[in-house]
Amino acid sequence: MNAFAHCAFILPVFVAAAFGASELRISDAEAADIGRRIWRNECAGTRDGLTSWNKGEDFASLGIGHFIWYPPGRRGPFKESFPALLDFLASRGVKPPAWLASARACPWKNRAAFEADFRSPKMEELRAFLVATVAHQARFAALRLEMALPQMLAAAPASERNRIRDNFYRVAQAPGGLYALMDYVNFKGEGVSPAERYGGKGWGLLQVLEMMSDKGDPVAAFADAADRALTRRVKLSPPERGEKKWLPGWRNRLATYVR
Repeated sequence: MNAFAHCAFILPVFVAAAFGASELRISDAEAADIGRRIWRNECAGTRDGLTSWNKGEDFASLGIGHFIWYPPGRRGPFKESFPALLDFLASRGVKPPAWLASARACPWKNRAAFEADFRSPKMEELRAFLVATVAHQARFAALRLEMALPQMLAAAPASERNRIRDNFYRVAQAPGGLYALMDYVNFKGEGVSPAERYGGKGWGLLQVLEMMSDKGDPVAAFADAADRALTRRVKLSPPERGEKKWLPGWRNRLATYVR
């Protein structure tokens, strides 16, 4: 394990200086625990679950966080994240299989090709690599949260920034709050991309922090706001996507925030 994996994550000082924020610290134990919980949420904690391609989607979902990887020439409204994970792992000195290191896009062109290749040596090698890098993937998820706050504040109206920042830290400093924030930003993104909207309404971390109450238990308020944001997403989604079928599972996931 390298020095990076031993250190706690700290929200950079420039964020505190720019936005009057305090620093976030995530210990090794917290990062490991959160990584295991995200793996359970996304993959039921299974090896096979680390490599999936959901029906109705145009991309593979890989790793403990189901990081998105598009095939060549395909793009959608959702932010691609698996290439960034590979770059992060490379920066930590982690070497992927040779075919993965040279891949410029997902090598499976669609879900049918992915499923047909599910037990191939290449897919088994990919799963072995993902199992071996679970701790690094958890750190990648933590890094994404570290970077989310300045992105959200920059994207939000000036009049809303104090409230968003305050809600972020209310949740982060509450028991279980870091897990809720890390899981949700991995699950549904920062909410800053205009492409990730239905009817002009987003469902990412930014929108949840905007919608949450500033009263009562902050993690419960966060989970309630996330439920409302995702319910709104389903109502506004294109009917052909059939997103209503996902809502019960999303709600089960949100319930882990307050258990």
